[in-house]
Amino acid sequence: MPDLHLSTVSPARRVGAWALIIAAVAGCALAFGYVGGWLAPQRLTPKRLIDQFQANAGVHPGFRRNHAKGVCVAGHFQSSGGAAAYSVAQVFAPGQRTPVVGRFAIPGSNPYAPDSSVPIRSMALRFALANGQQWRTGMNSMPVFPVATPQAFFAQLQAGQPDPATGKPDPAKLAAFFAAHPETAAFRAWAKTAKPSASFATESYWSLDAFEFVDARGVQHAVRWRMAPESTDDGAAAPAHDPDYLAADLRQRLARGPLRWKLLVTLANPGDPTDDATKVWPADRTTVDAGTLVVESEQPQASGPCRDINYDPTVLPDGIAISDDPLLPARSAAYADSYLRRTSEEAHLPGTARPDGKAQPEARP
Repeated sequence: MPDLHLSTVSPARRVGAWALIIAAVAGCALAFGYVGGWLAPQRLTPKRLIDQFQANAGVHPGFRRNHAKGVCVAGHFQSSGGAAAYSVAQVFAPGQRTPVVGRFAIPGSNPYAPDSSVPIRSMALRFALANGQQWRTGMNSMPVFPVATPQAFFAQLQAGQPDPATGKPDPAKLAAFFAAHPETAAFRAWAKTAKPSASFATESYWSLDAFEFVDARGVQHAVRWRMAPESTDDGAAAPAHDPDYLAADLRQRLARGPLRWKLLVTLANPGDPTDDATKVWPADRTTVDAGTLVVESEQPQASGPCRDINYDPTVLPDGIAISDDPLLPARSAAYADSYLRRTSEEAHLPGTARPDGKAQPEARP
Protein backbone atom coordinates (compact mmCIF):
# COMPACT_ATOMS: atom_id res chain seq x y z
CA MET A 1 0.00 0.00 0.00
CA PRO A 2 1.45 3.45 -0.95
CA ASP A 3 2.14 6.03 1.77
CA LEU A 4 -0.74 8.43 2.45
CA HIS A 5 0.52 12.01 2.87
CA LEU A 6 -2.13 14.26 4.41
CA SER A 7 -0.88 17.26 2.44
CA THR A 8 -1.77 15.62 -0.90
CA VAL A 9 -5.33 14.43 -0.21
CA SER A 10 -8.66 16.22 -0.29
CA PRO A 11 -9.87 18.12 2.78
CA ALA A 12 -12.62 15.56 3.41
CA ARG A 13 -10.22 12.63 3.30
CA ARG A 14 -7.74 14.60 5.39
CA VAL A 15 -10.33 15.10 8.14
CA GLY A 16 -11.18 11.40 7.99
CA ALA A 17 -7.52 10.41 8.29
CA TRP A 18 -6.96 12.70 11.28
CA ALA A 19 -10.11 11.30 12.89
CA LEU A 20 -8.71 7.78 12.59
CA ILE A 21 -5.38 8.86 14.12
CA ILE A 22 -7.09 10.68 17.00
CA ALA A 23 -9.38 7.70 17.60
CA ALA A 24 -6.39 5.32 17.70
CA VAL A 25 -4.50 7.53 20.16
CA ALA A 26 -7.60 7.92 22.31
CA GLY A 27 -8.12 4.17 22.27
CA CYS A 28 -4.56 3.60 23.47
CA ALA A 29 -5.00 6.19 26.20
CA LEU A 30 -8.22 4.55 27.35
CA ALA A 31 -6.54 1.14 27.36
CA PHE A 32 -3.64 2.39 29.44
CA GLY A 33 -6.06 4.21 31.74
CA TYR A 34 -8.00 1.00 32.28
CA VAL A 35 -4.86 -1.02 32.92
CA GLY A 36 -3.61 1.60 35.36
CA GLY A 37 -6.95 1.76 37.15
CA TRP A 38 -7.41 5.46 36.43
CA LEU A 39 -10.86 4.96 34.86
CA ALA A 40 -12.00 2.25 37.26
CA PRO A 41 -10.88 3.08 40.80
CA GLN A 42 -12.24 -0.21 42.21
CA ARG A 43 -10.50 -2.35 39.61
CA LEU A 44 -7.72 -4.54 40.97
CA THR A 45 -4.38 -3.21 39.74
CA PRO A 46 -0.77 -4.07 40.61
CA LYS A 47 -0.57 -0.80 42.53
CA ARG A 48 -3.58 -1.65 44.70
CA LEU A 49 -2.21 -5.12 45.36
CA ILE A 50 1.22 -3.89 46.45
CA ASP A 51 -0.34 -1.02 48.42
CA GLN A 52 -2.26 -3.67 50.38
CA PHE A 53 0.96 -5.55 51.16
CA GLN A 54 2.30 -2.26 52.52
CA ALA A 55 -0.87 -1.63 54.52
CA ASN A 56 -0.51 -5.05 56.14
CA ALA A 57 3.19 -4.86 57.07
CA GLY A 58 4.31 -1.27 56.62
CA VAL A 59 6.94 -0.01 54.20
CA HIS A 60 10.53 -1.19 54.46
CA PRO A 61 12.38 0.93 51.88
CA GLY A 62 14.54 -0.97 49.45
CA PHE A 63 13.00 -4.37 50.23
CA ARG A 64 10.72 -6.64 48.26
CA ARG A 65 7.06 -6.18 49.17
CA ASN A 66 6.71 -9.93 49.70
CA HIS A 67 9.36 -12.49 50.61
CA ALA A 68 11.37 -9.55 51.93
CA LYS A 69 13.67 -11.68 54.08
CA GLY A 70 15.93 -14.00 52.13
CA VAL A 71 19.39 -15.12 51.09
CA CYS A 72 21.08 -15.42 47.68
CA VAL A 73 22.41 -18.72 46.35
CA ALA A 74 24.24 -19.77 43.20
CA GLY A 75 24.94 -23.02 41.42
CA HIS A 76 23.84 -24.88 38.32
CA PHE A 77 21.22 -27.20 36.88
CA GLN A 78 22.34 -30.48 35.33
CA SER A 79 19.78 -31.81 32.87
CA SER A 80 19.00 -35.52 32.81
CA GLY A 81 17.36 -35.27 29.41
CA GLY A 82 14.15 -36.63 30.89
CA ALA A 83 12.06 -33.59 29.95
CA ALA A 84 13.53 -33.12 26.46
CA ALA A 85 10.72 -35.11 24.85
CA TYR A 86 8.19 -32.62 26.17
CA SER A 87 10.03 -29.29 25.84
CA VAL A 88 12.57 -27.86 23.39
CA ALA A 89 13.89 -25.51 26.09
CA GLN A 90 17.68 -25.68 25.95
CA VAL A 91 17.86 -26.14 29.70
CA PHE A 92 16.39 -29.66 29.28
CA ALA A 93 18.72 -30.86 26.53
CA PRO A 94 20.49 -34.10 27.57
CA GLY A 95 23.69 -33.34 29.49
CA GLN A 96 23.08 -29.57 29.44
CA ARG A 97 24.59 -27.65 32.39
CA THR A 98 22.94 -24.28 33.08
CA PRO A 99 24.13 -21.61 35.57
CA VAL A 100 21.56 -20.66 38.22
CA VAL A 101 21.20 -17.69 40.55
CA GLY A 102 18.57 -18.24 43.21
CA ARG A 103 17.07 -16.97 46.41
CA PHE A 104 15.61 -18.66 49.47
CA ALA A 105 13.12 -16.62 51.49
CA ILE A 106 10.15 -16.62 53.83
CA PRO A 107 6.82 -14.96 52.97
CA GLY A 108 5.88 -11.53 54.19
CA SER A 109 6.90 -7.90 53.82
CA ASN A 110 8.91 -7.65 57.03
CA PRO A 111 12.66 -8.23 56.41
CA TYR A 112 13.21 -8.60 60.16
CA ALA A 113 10.57 -11.28 60.81
CA PRO A 114 11.75 -14.31 62.80
CA ASP A 115 12.24 -17.37 60.60
CA SER A 116 9.81 -19.27 62.84
CA SER A 117 6.98 -16.80 62.20
CA VAL A 118 5.65 -18.69 59.17
CA PRO A 119 5.77 -22.36 58.10
CA ILE A 120 6.30 -21.56 54.41
CA ARG A 121 9.67 -21.24 52.66
CA SER A 122 10.25 -20.18 49.07
CA MET A 123 12.79 -20.91 46.36
CA ALA A 124 13.24 -18.55 43.39
CA LEU A 125 15.56 -19.40 40.49
CA ARG A 126 16.94 -17.77 37.37
CA PHE A 127 18.37 -20.17 34.80
CA ALA A 128 20.73 -18.42 32.35
CA LEU A 129 20.56 -20.52 29.18
CA ALA A 130 23.54 -20.70 26.84
CA ASN A 131 21.47 -19.25 23.97
CA GLY A 132 20.89 -16.03 25.93
CA GLN A 133 17.36 -16.86 27.05
CA GLN A 134 16.26 -17.07 30.68
CA TRP A 135 13.89 -19.14 32.73
CA ARG A 136 12.71 -17.62 36.01
CA THR A 137 10.54 -19.40 38.52
CA GLY A 138 9.25 -18.80 42.03
CA MET A 139 8.17 -21.81 44.11
CA ASN A 140 6.82 -22.37 47.60
CA SER A 141 7.03 -25.17 50.15
CA MET A 142 3.33 -25.94 50.05
CA PRO A 143 1.52 -28.21 47.59
CA VAL A 144 -1.47 -25.95 47.01
CA PHE A 145 -2.28 -22.22 46.90
CA PRO A 146 -5.06 -20.76 49.08
CA VAL A 147 -7.05 -19.08 46.27
CA ALA A 148 -7.49 -19.31 42.53
CA THR A 149 -7.77 -15.69 41.39
CA PRO A 150 -5.97 -12.38 41.96
CA GLN A 151 -9.21 -10.87 43.24
CA ALA A 152 -9.54 -13.54 45.91
CA PHE A 153 -5.90 -13.09 46.90
CA PHE A 154 -6.48 -9.35 47.30
CA ALA A 155 -9.53 -10.07 49.46
CA GLN A 156 -7.39 -12.39 51.56
CA LEU A 157 -4.83 -9.63 52.10
CA GLN A 158 -7.58 -7.21 53.07
CA ALA A 159 -9.03 -9.68 55.56
CA GLY A 160 -5.58 -10.14 57.08
CA GLN A 161 -4.83 -6.44 57.52
CA PRO A 162 -4.01 -5.78 61.19
CA ASP A 163 -6.57 -3.96 63.28
CA PRO A 164 -4.99 -0.70 64.56
CA ALA A 165 -6.40 -1.38 68.01
CA THR A 166 -4.82 -4.81 68.45
CA GLY A 167 -2.05 -4.94 65.85
CA LYS A 168 -3.48 -8.28 64.71
CA PRO A 169 -5.97 -9.33 62.00
CA ASP A 170 -9.62 -9.25 62.97
CA PRO A 171 -10.71 -12.90 63.45
CA ALA A 172 -14.23 -12.06 62.30
CA LYS A 173 -12.98 -10.68 58.99
CA LEU A 174 -10.78 -13.73 58.42
CA ALA A 175 -13.68 -16.05 59.24
CA ALA A 176 -15.91 -14.18 56.81
CA PHE A 177 -13.28 -14.43 54.10
CA PHE A 178 -12.83 -18.18 54.52
CA ALA A 179 -16.59 -18.69 54.60
CA ALA A 180 -16.88 -16.82 51.30
CA HIS A 181 -13.97 -18.81 49.78
CA PRO A 182 -14.44 -22.54 50.32
CA GLU A 183 -11.65 -23.18 47.81
CA THR A 184 -9.21 -22.35 50.62
CA ALA A 185 -10.09 -25.61 52.39
CA ALA A 186 -7.16 -27.63 50.96
CA PHE A 187 -4.63 -24.97 51.95
CA ARG A 188 -6.12 -24.58 55.42
CA ALA A 189 -5.96 -28.34 55.94
CA TRP A 190 -2.27 -28.29 55.01
CA ALA A 191 -1.59 -25.24 57.21
CA LYS A 192 -3.07 -26.91 60.31
CA THR A 193 -0.25 -29.44 60.39
CA ALA A 194 2.56 -27.36 58.83
CA LYS A 195 5.41 -26.35 61.11
CA PRO A 196 8.34 -24.00 60.45
CA SER A 197 11.23 -26.15 59.25
CA ALA A 198 14.76 -25.81 60.57
CA SER A 199 16.31 -25.67 57.10
CA PHE A 200 15.73 -24.45 53.56
CA ALA A 201 17.65 -27.53 52.40
CA THR A 202 15.12 -30.14 53.50
CA GLU A 203 12.06 -28.56 51.87
CA SER A 204 10.24 -29.45 48.66
CA TYR A 205 9.20 -26.48 46.55
CA TRP A 206 6.15 -26.51 44.24
CA SER A 207 5.47 -24.32 41.20
CA LEU A 208 1.75 -24.30 42.22
CA ASP A 209 0.76 -22.65 38.91
CA ALA A 210 0.51 -24.77 35.77
CA PHE A 211 2.65 -24.08 32.71
CA GLU A 212 2.88 -25.46 29.18
CA PHE A 213 5.89 -27.36 27.84
CA VAL A 214 6.18 -27.19 24.05
CA ASP A 215 7.86 -30.07 22.24
CA ALA A 216 9.68 -30.22 18.89
CA ARG A 217 6.38 -30.74 17.02
CA GLY A 218 4.80 -27.70 18.65
CA VAL A 219 2.56 -29.83 20.86
CA GLN A 220 1.83 -28.36 24.28
CA HIS A 221 1.93 -30.39 27.47
CA ALA A 222 0.38 -28.95 30.63
CA VAL A 223 2.80 -29.35 33.54
CA ARG A 224 3.55 -28.46 37.11
CA TRP A 225 6.89 -29.03 38.79
CA ARG A 226 8.53 -29.31 42.16
CA MET A 227 12.03 -29.37 43.56
CA ALA A 228 12.52 -32.46 45.74
CA PRO A 229 15.48 -32.27 48.17
CA GLU A 230 18.18 -34.88 48.53
CA SER A 231 18.78 -33.62 52.09
CA THR A 232 16.52 -35.28 54.65
CA ASP A 233 14.64 -33.66 57.50
CA ASP A 234 15.82 -35.14 60.79
CA GLY A 235 12.92 -33.59 62.67
CA ALA A 236 15.09 -31.15 64.57
CA ALA A 237 13.21 -28.22 66.02
CA ALA A 238 13.96 -24.72 64.82
CA PRO A 239 16.36 -22.91 67.19
CA ALA A 240 14.24 -20.78 69.51
CA HIS A 241 17.08 -18.38 70.35
CA ASP A 242 17.99 -17.35 66.77
CA PRO A 243 15.47 -15.44 64.61
CA ASP A 244 17.77 -15.84 61.59
CA TYR A 245 18.57 -19.53 61.85
CA LEU A 246 17.70 -20.44 58.25
CA ALA A 247 20.59 -18.46 56.72
CA ALA A 248 22.97 -19.79 59.39
CA ASP A 249 21.91 -23.38 58.69
CA LEU A 250 22.33 -22.90 54.94
CA ARG A 251 25.82 -21.50 55.43
CA GLN A 252 26.84 -24.43 57.63
CA ARG A 253 25.50 -27.02 55.21
CA LEU A 254 27.21 -25.47 52.19
CA ALA A 255 30.50 -25.39 54.08
CA ARG A 256 30.27 -29.20 54.01
CA GLY A 257 29.39 -29.40 50.30
CA PRO A 258 26.75 -28.59 47.63
CA LEU A 259 23.03 -29.10 48.20
CA ARG A 260 20.87 -30.86 45.61
CA TRP A 261 17.23 -31.03 44.53
CA LYS A 262 15.62 -33.15 41.81
CA LEU A 263 13.41 -31.21 39.38
CA LEU A 264 10.32 -33.39 39.03
CA VAL A 265 7.90 -32.41 36.25
CA THR A 266 4.32 -33.70 36.43
CA LEU A 267 2.28 -33.92 33.23
CA ALA A 268 -1.46 -33.29 33.36
CA ASN A 269 -4.06 -35.67 32.02
CA PRO A 270 -6.87 -34.27 29.84
CA GLY A 271 -9.34 -32.49 32.07
CA ASP A 272 -6.89 -31.69 34.86
CA PRO A 273 -7.36 -28.03 35.88
CA THR A 274 -4.63 -25.69 34.69
CA ASP A 275 -6.37 -22.47 35.75
CA ASP A 276 -6.83 -23.25 39.45
CA ALA A 277 -3.82 -23.43 41.80
CA THR A 278 -6.05 -24.52 44.70
CA LYS A 279 -6.53 -27.98 43.14
CA VAL A 280 -3.88 -30.68 43.30
CA TRP A 281 -3.61 -33.09 40.38
CA PRO A 282 -4.07 -36.80 41.19
CA ALA A 283 -0.97 -38.61 42.43
CA ASP A 284 -0.97 -41.11 39.56
CA ARG A 285 -0.02 -38.53 36.92
CA THR A 286 3.16 -39.13 34.90
CA THR A 287 6.19 -37.50 36.52
CA VAL A 288 9.61 -37.20 34.89
CA ASP A 289 12.99 -36.47 36.46
CA ALA A 290 14.21 -33.45 34.49
CA GLY A 291 17.58 -33.12 36.23
CA THR A 292 19.33 -31.90 39.35
CA LEU A 293 19.63 -28.44 40.84
CA VAL A 294 23.00 -28.05 42.56
CA VAL A 295 23.36 -25.15 45.01
CA GLU A 296 27.04 -24.43 45.63
CA SER A 297 27.26 -21.10 47.46
CA GLU A 298 25.30 -18.50 49.41
CA GLN A 299 25.63 -14.76 49.91
CA PRO A 300 23.69 -12.11 51.86
CA GLN A 301 20.85 -10.76 49.79
CA ALA A 302 22.06 -7.18 50.23
CA SER A 303 25.22 -7.82 48.21
CA GLY A 304 24.59 -11.14 46.50
CA PRO A 305 23.79 -11.80 42.83
CA CYS A 306 20.04 -12.22 43.48
CA ARG A 307 19.64 -8.70 44.86
CA ASP A 308 18.42 -6.99 41.70
CA ILE A 309 16.67 -9.93 40.04
CA ASN A 310 12.91 -9.79 39.58
CA TYR A 311 11.89 -13.45 39.75
CA ASP A 312 8.95 -12.95 37.39
CA PRO A 313 7.56 -16.45 36.66
CA THR A 314 6.43 -15.40 33.19
CA VAL A 315 10.02 -14.86 31.98
CA LEU A 316 10.31 -18.10 30.03
CA PRO A 317 12.52 -19.55 27.29
CA ASP A 318 11.37 -21.14 24.05
CA GLY A 319 9.78 -24.45 24.98
CA ILE A 320 7.97 -23.20 28.10
CA ALA A 321 4.83 -21.04 28.06
CA ILE A 322 2.33 -19.78 30.61
CA SER A 323 -0.97 -21.59 31.06
CA ASP A 324 -4.43 -20.11 31.49
CA ASP A 325 -3.87 -19.70 35.23
CA PRO A 326 -5.00 -16.11 36.04
CA LEU A 327 -2.48 -15.85 38.88
CA LEU A 328 0.47 -15.83 36.47
CA PRO A 329 -0.10 -12.46 34.72
CA ALA A 330 -1.11 -10.97 38.08
CA ARG A 331 2.11 -12.19 39.69
CA SER A 332 4.14 -10.73 36.83
CA ALA A 333 2.49 -7.31 37.12
CA ALA A 334 2.74 -7.22 40.92
CA TYR A 335 6.40 -8.28 40.87
CA ALA A 336 7.14 -5.46 38.42
CA ASP A 337 5.45 -2.89 40.65
CA SER A 338 7.34 -4.14 43.71
CA TYR A 339 10.62 -4.14 41.79
CA LEU A 340 10.18 -0.56 40.63
CA ARG A 341 9.36 0.61 44.14
CA ARG A 342 12.26 -1.06 45.91
CA THR A 343 14.88 -0.17 43.31
CA SER A 344 13.84 3.48 43.43
CA GLU A 345 14.12 3.67 47.20
CA GLU A 346 17.07 4.09 49.48
CA ALA A 347 17.15 1.44 52.16
CA HIS A 348 18.26 2.23 55.68
CA LEU A 349 21.98 2.85 55.85
CA PRO A 350 24.19 0.06 57.20
CA GLY A 351 25.07 0.45 60.84
CA THR A 352 21.87 2.18 61.92
CA ALA A 353 19.56 0.47 64.35
CA ARG A 354 16.81 -1.83 63.17
CA PRO A 355 13.84 -3.02 65.26
CA ASP A 356 15.70 -5.99 66.80
CA GLY A 357 18.79 -3.92 67.60
CA LYS A 358 21.00 -5.38 64.88
CA ALA A 359 22.69 -3.40 62.11
CA GLN A 360 20.57 -2.51 59.10
CA PRO A 361 21.32 -4.33 55.83
CA GLU A 362 22.43 -2.54 52.72
CA ALA A 363 20.16 -1.31 49.97
CA ARG A 364 17.89 -3.30 47.67
CA PRO A 365 17.85 -6.86 49.06
